Amino acid sequence: MSGPAAKPDPARVPVRGDVAHIRLAGQVFVPHYVVPMPHRAMGETKVLRAPEGEAIASLNAGAQFDVLDLAGGHAWGEIPGGMVGYIAADQLEKLA
Repeated sequence: MSGPAAKPDPARVPVRGDVAHIRLAGQVFVPHYVVPMPHRAMGETKVLRAPEGEAIASLNAGAQFDVLDLAGGHAWGEIPGGMVGYIAADQLEKLA
């Protein structure tokens, strides 16, 4: 990486100041890169902009959500090929 980088869209690109999806290594600079942990929604649930923020998308029961961070009762991650946000951790079930 060299020179200033364009700021990625936080609703579409799984990067925060502290962590990013492993596929972004070499494209963005953060302290940690993580491999997503596939989960599925246990019921219809909302994807939120922030842990207590507005809804930006919804998931149907059984839809996949790739978790990148789990803390404070919320999971941060992405809908594969879609939105990035937070879901209440108790609304997700880890896929085998």
